[in-house]
Amino acid sequence: MVASDVFVTIVWVPTKLHLYRFDPENVSSSSGYNDNDDPFTLMQLMVDDAFGPTYDIQNMGDEGNEEEINEEPPNEDAQDFYDLLTAANKPLSEEASDSKLSICVKLLACKSNWNVPQKCLDFFASMLVDVSPLKDSLPKKIYQAKKLVTMLGLKSEKIDCCVKGCMLYYKENSADIECRFCHEPQYVPRKPGIGNHKDIPVKRMFYMPITPRLKRLYASTETAAQMRWHQHNRSSSGILRHPSDGEAWNHFDARYPDFANEPRNVRLGLCSDGFTPYIQASSSPYSCWPVVVTPYNLPPEMCMTKPFMFLTCLIPGPSNPKANIDVYLQPLIDELQQLWSEGALTYDISMKQNFVMRATLMWIINDFPAYGMLSGWSTQGKLACPVCMDGNKAFTLKYGSKNSWFDCHRRFLPHNHAFRRSKKRFTKNRVVKDEPPPILNGEEVWGLVHNIPRVIDNAHTILFGYGVIHNWTKRSIFWDLPYWKDNLLTHNLDVMHIEKKLL
Repeated sequence: MVASDVFVTIVWVPTKLHLYRFDPENVSSSSGYNDNDDPFTLMQLMVDDAFGPTYDIQNMGDEGNEEEINEEPPNEDAQDFYDLLTAANKPLSEEASDSKLSICVKLLACKSNWNVPQKCLDFFASMLVDVSPLKDSLPKKIYQAKKLVTMLGLKSEKIDCCVKGCMLYYKENSADIECRFCHEPQYVPRKPGIGNHKDIPVKRMFYMPITPRLKRLYASTETAAQMRWHQHNRSSSGILRHPSDGEAWNHFDARYPDFANEPRNVRLGLCSDGFTPYIQASSSPYSCWPVVVTPYNLPPEMCMTKPFMFLTCLIPGPSNPKANIDVYLQPLIDELQQLWSEGALTYDISMKQNFVMRATLMWIINDFPAYGMLSGWSTQGKLACPVCMDGNKAFTLKYGSKNSWFDCHRRFLPHNHAFRRSKKRFTKNRVVKDEPPPILNGEEVWGLVHNIPRVIDNAHTILFGYGVIHNWTKRSIFWDLPYWKDNLLTHNLDVMHIEKKLL
């Protein structure tokens, strides 16, 4: 965490994303991910874009680049994926336009978009089989549809966790049957007289690995070339069009030139916030926290659009995880460490080459309360400001008993600014000569936190001096990433939330 850079936020307005399909009869026709497309169209496009011969790839800056490319066949995993798509995406008959895969995707879309019960979908599937002459080519139950779609490789993992969020039953703790901190049981206690039924976990989180989805970006003819956009479209005008034009991106490239030399390596951003999914169904509060990861290699009009926002972790409620959010982020951090050190063998269909794809987490985007949860510096109390830290000028109101930061801003002004010498009533009748707090770099912040225990090692620990000389609640799990202290800008504040609060 670079505490002093927290208020520097990357902002741009993404336009609608259009990916163009070549049509020899109508060159101006287009098809792609559009906000007005229905879910079935989007899912079918997701399947279609893996087949390259029907598409016109726009290299977004690669035109005229006539470098010799040594073409390679896909690696084993990529070839298996293409073979599966080819087999599953064949039309059911000469007259039919749908394939078995598209039918399965539509069945799952019905369940997801309208919460259709599984028994109802099983009935629809069996009815399709009864009226169709192609009985062997259609799924007979929703289970078969799930099985076929799951074979595409985008799987999810269910990880049991402590009911209080102290730990995950994960890796070396997977064999435990109770929490090693609060000693709560992993499974719901069985009632007397019930036979050998399957154990039911008290709490469970969902984790969706990001490596297969990043590989899919290079398996698609429409996104593989776009993942190199940032290399060929750097701006020298001083206008921030894309994060690659910013100082933080260039600083990381200078710090890790071996990573920057491969433009297909992925730069990631992470955001998280809580929401209440059961507003109408339940009166009791329930806070669910999704963690979303998005790649920033793509051009501005594609960054942070729906197809490229990957839900990675789904942290269950019913309460806010607070500092224990690090417990649920362990699988993601482990995968990010592996993507940084070892990488993943990936096939780039636009260059027809296999390469080792590496990835780095560049920054986190969240509102101010979530910043305190993820960074480890609490945003409550007199020391709430992550820029001033223990050097702030907060005081307690005499009659309101609340913290106030009134007139703390003038020391950030230039030395010759007239407002520093103002003695009007609203300036507390004093001249400000104080210097602004020092700007800490990543190495200096690491020097402050490296001895602070992690939540995953020592849950529910209150650090000595908290709220008096510091506001550290933990050492954030993001410091486990070997490059985190070298990032120039690690935390960004969501402008939408700040404008909403101020206005």
